[in-house]
Parts: sequence; structure tokens; C-alpha cells
Amino acid sequence: MNYQEALEWIHSTGRFGIKPGLGRMARMMGLLGNPHKKIRVIHIAGTNGKGSTAAFLSKILEEAGYRVGLYTSPYLEAFTNRMAINGEDIPEEKLVEIVNMIKPLVEDISADPELGQMTEFEVVTSIALYYFALEAPDFVVLEVGLGGRLDATNVIENPLVAVVTNIGLEHTEVLGDTIEKIAWEKAGIIKEGVQVVTAVPRLEALQVIQQKCLEQNAALFNLREKVNIEKKSSSLEGQTFHYSNFQGLQLKDLFISLLGEHQIVNSSTAVAVIEVLQGKGYHISENAVRQGLKAARWAGRLEVMGKNPLLILDAAHNPDGVKSLKKALQEQVKYNKLVLVIGILGDKALDDMLKEIIPMADKIIITKPDSPRAAEPETVAETAEKYTRYPIILEDFIPRAVNIALSLAEPEDLLLISGSLYTISEARKAVMQMGDYKTPVL
Repeated sequence: MNYQEALEWIHSTGRFGIKPGLGRMARMMGLLGNPHKKIRVIHIAGTNGKGSTAAFLSKILEEAGYRVGLYTSPYLEAFTNRMAINGEDIPEEKLVEIVNMIKPLVEDISADPELGQMTEFEVVTSIALYYFALEAPDFVVLEVGLGGRLDATNVIENPLVAVVTNIGLEHTEVLGDTIEKIAWEKAGIIKEGVQVVTAVPRLEALQVIQQKCLEQNAALFNLREKVNIEKKSSSLEGQTFHYSNFQGLQLKDLFISLLGEHQIVNSSTAVAVIEVLQGKGYHISENAVRQGLKAARWAGRLEVMGKNPLLILDAAHNPDGVKSLKKALQEQVKYNKLVLVIGILGDKALDDMLKEIIPMADKIIITKPDSPRAAEPETVAETAEKYTRYPIILEDFIPRAVNIALSLAEPEDLLLISGSLYTISEARKAVMQMGDYKTPVL
């Protein structure tokens, strides 16, 4: 099996969809020699901000001299982005080697009628955990895929720290239709005696997390109570803020290149995790914190890809994400007209998302992400039409949608590409092929 064949096999397991439950993962871990018990994990759940928080945290730990595994999903450029150590993706040949080893195990588990077929996310998570156990980094920063309690990553039994970034309505058909139910699912990563960090602002969600911590005898570091965060400046180049706690720690003029006030919260959450790790005896200097925050990058999140016109990519794929995007644009970005390209998955809260972003746009192109879960542009347009007086252009092919948007945008305008990460991934590749915008995609 070569690399392309390995990817095709992994993706073929995607047809089994989402099937919450840890039975299949527990069986796989046993067959693999329990790799999940051989790594030190920082486990991160949340509706939004998981990936950004993980990026900040892993970079700080790298700057402190540690080897750090990072598991995130989905990917923007290459599949191997999903599992990396100190910024280096898993080598293609190593991925093939593990797939060849794990494939018969997946088939054996999937043949058990009591367990059922392993899903793509379970397969990929198994590959990642096995890879990290082989490579033995000092830490593994592990991002939850969906929810928490029954997510494949929750096979981890004793993480160093459990993190819940925030709680919003998402995947209600799986996680529940209230903030409290979703918070309960995400709080499922909180284990007995494990230290917990959260930046959850919603009281109803926070109460669920507090109750779970009580039940599990888990100490809670609530960012909103323990830390004062003061934004000092922002531009398209980045943001500066002060971080201080009530024990006297003061970190002034911390700089991050990621845009949006929510990224100040995400980076502060990462610093709070560092405080917890320092309390456990790990040496992480103030300079490592500063340099790690400064060096952290997270593609597709308010990412400036070009100027004249200003071109920004942002994977706002649920209502809370769109609200954060809207707030960041209003506070940090100056432009004449907004040209919007958007492609959304069909299982998202279309109305709640579109009512926030569509009224801001002067020109609208609705496209279709390359996913079996993609919402048809016609369906999205039916909802979008309620919130605009402008005509809407439909274009399924994302590179062509980007070209159309560029032809409509004046130098002083903002061209925003948003929606699903699948949309952002395709659009980002198209933009990178263009260079200075003068080379057509097609």
C-alpha cells in the first residue's frame, strides 16, 4: 500500500458516519498495546477555539524545550497535518506503515456485531495515538473531535489537564439541543482528580462543568474568575494584551498574530494551562510563554491572505463562530464593501449563522464545500435571501467562486471567505496558487 492508497482506505471508513461510543476504541487500544496509556495528554474540548488553543499551547511548550505532539482535525493542506510533533507532520511513509499494521485490526473489530464498524475519526485517532506512543514526545495536545464524553479521543483515561474552551449550540442532533446538555457531553473529558481549565462564559454551561468537577474531585481553573485580561492594541498584524492573575503573576504586552478578541481568550486559556503545568513541576519560563504565543499560527482563522483587496479566510462554521467573526471585523478591519464567499455543511444552524453575516455583505457568492455533508447552495441561498436585498451568485466550484469574488472586489474592499473548514481548505489552496492575484485559478 502506498501513501495515496492509505489515504483512500482511511477515507473509505468515513462512509460509516458518526457513531458515538468508546467500545471500538477500547478494543483497538488493547490490540495496539494500550498506546493511550503511554503518553502525557492535554485534552481539549469546546465548541470553538479548540484548535487555536492547542496551537498556542503546543508552541509555548516547544519554546520551553519540550517535544510536543499535536492532534487536530480536520486539516487544511495535507492529511498529515492532523498529527505532528514540534510542527513536523507525521512522515508519509510512517503513516503508510501504521495503516498497513492497523487495517486488519480495524477489519476484525468492524466484523464484531456487538461493536460495529469503526468510523474514520476512530481510525485516524487510533493511528495518531499509536504514532505518539512510538515517538514518545513529552506532551501530546489532543483536540476532541465531537463533544467529549463519547468522542474517540476520550479513550484517554488520565490526562494531565482537561480543557473546555467554550460551549455553544452545535451538532444538536448528537450532543443535545440545549447548552446544558452540550456542556454535559463536553465535560465528559473531566476525569477523577484531573485539573481542569475553562474559559466558558455562559453561566448555565459553567455550572455543569463545576458540578462535574465536584463529582470527579477535579480542581477547576476558571479563567473568567482567576485571570484579568486587558486588550491593549490590535491591527492586521496582530494583538497585544496583558495577562495577570490574583496571585501576583503579571505578563504584560503579550503579542499574538491571530486576530479577533476571541483569540486573546484562547491564548490566555493556553497560558492558564501553562500555570497548571508549572504547578505540577514542569519548567516553562516567561520567555517561552511570550515566544510561543508570538510564534503560534493557525491557518484559516481570520487569516489575512492578501491585500488590495484585503482577503481574509475564516472558518466560522457555527453561530458562535460567526458572531466572533462579525465582532472582529467590526472592531479590527476597515474596508469599503464586503464581498462574501460562503460554503456551509448541511448539518449546521443555517439561519442562526446567516442572519449574522449576510447583512454585512454587499456582494454574496454561495459555494459548496467538497463534503458529502455539504449544504446545497440553493438551500443556503433560500435562507440568505431573507437577510439581504442584493442578488446572490451561486457557484458550486470553490476556485471559480473565489475568482468571481476577486472580479467583483475593488482594492479598498474586503473579500471574506468563510464557512466550513472544507470550504476554507479549498479556497486557501486556490488563493495560494494565484500568488499576486494576477494568475487565474482556472
